[in-house]
Amino acid sequence: MKLKTLKKKVDRLEARLKEGPKKLAKLKRKLDAMVAARQRKDQKKAAARAVARQTARPSAAAAKKTVKEVSAKKPAPVRAKRKLNLSPERRAQLSAAMKARWEAKRASGATNSSDGSPAQSS
Repeated sequence: MKLKTLKKKVDRLEARLKEGPKKLAKLKRKLDAMVAARQRKDQKKAAARAVARQTARPSAAAAKKTVKEVSAKKPAPVRAKRKLNLSPERRAQLSAAMKARWEAKRASGATNSSDGSPAQSS
């Protein structure tokens, strides 16, 4: 390494070390300010919650009613039907199995109608 480059490196390192404490102090002040701001914000929120709790105390039944009304108004999310990646042979096999199951269900429904239980008509 040349003498000139070595001198430059030493100078840069000294400059960095000189500004290091200033930078560190600045960052610490910034951190302290942010922590204090967070604490003030949390205290404000806690005070607002306490005031809200004291001023507005609806009855338990009314609170439950409003929760039920709100949940009743929201429609259930509709899920998209997933497309099955089936080969034509597998699709035919499943179709035959389902048709056989439906036939068995209809046959058992016809026998149950004689027992007095209501039969499904299709």
